[in-house]
Amino acid sequence: MAVLTRERPTTDRPPPVPRKATDRWARRAPLLPALLFLIIITQLPFIATLVISFMKWNSLDPGGRGFAGFDNYVNVFTDPDLRSSVVNTVVLTASVVLISLVLGLGLALVLDKKFRGRGLVRTMLIAPFLVVPVAAALIWKHALYNPEYGLLNGILNWLGGPQPDWISSMPMTAVVASLVWQWTPFMMLILLAGLQSRPVEPVEAARIDGASPFQIFRYLTFPHLRQYLELGGLLGSIYIVQNFDAVFTITSGGLGTANLPYMIYQTFYQAHEYGEASAAGVIVVAGSIIIATFALRVVSSLFRDEAKS
Repeated sequence: MAVLTRERPTTDRPPPVPRKATDRWARRAPLLPALLFLIIITQLPFIATLVISFMKWNSLDPGGRGFAGFDNYVNVFTDPDLRSSVVNTVVLTASVVLISLVLGLGLALVLDKKFRGRGLVRTMLIAPFLVVPVAAALIWKHALYNPEYGLLNGILNWLGGPQPDWISSMPMTAVVASLVWQWTPFMMLILLAGLQSRPVEPVEAARIDGASPFQIFRYLTFPHLRQYLELGGLLGSIYIVQNFDAVFTITSGGLGTANLPYMIYQTFYQAHEYGEASAAGVIVVAGSIIIATFALRVVSSLFRDEAKS
């Protein structure tokens, strides 16, 4: 007896036809105007700044303009004022980032819990980050720090305490506090996103096994948030290292609070030393690029982890 067999349909597909170069350019051509615009407004000014940084150029002495080599960069690191501004930049950036991360982590842990009015509280906590930086600095300078009508001295007066001049007595702390107030919501949002992406099963299993909330945070939550803490710290450093508004508005760079962006402004607009100001600007950009490179690596690792899970 003959056995009838049904032929299986072949699933082999013909090999894909390679795309022509014209097809690839047809897809990329609409992006070229945006790419050219980005290059014109970012790269060309930076190249011009890089060229000027190797020149001796003071607008008050047009005849003395010429090639200076690396003298401007040497002046940035040997001039006492510029060197102290570099130190102030590091201290200001590190202080604001670390304090903002700690406070942002605490607020994120609170907002990760369910309670009545959580949406309203979250919106109110995000609000400081949405304030224009100059406006935020003015709020702290006049509404809070003013020794005559500021809120802080008003509270102290009601309690019968002293009436200090906050900016004069603690200038760097005054600048740091205003920046922490503005950047803590940013850190909170990043860490809250990390908390909400945390797997629930290990946490529930740890609770069933009798783990305390501190043990759950130490062994489960904190290791999961490590990359988010790194991301928040790196992104915050990129922006805070370039901060100019708070220093200029609150202290006008005085009382030992001048950071590198403020010294660039002072060197360029007041001393008219275009070469030194450009060299300092190149240093700031180089530092920002280094920090941004680490930030991109952290973001890439986060995406890889999400893809694996």
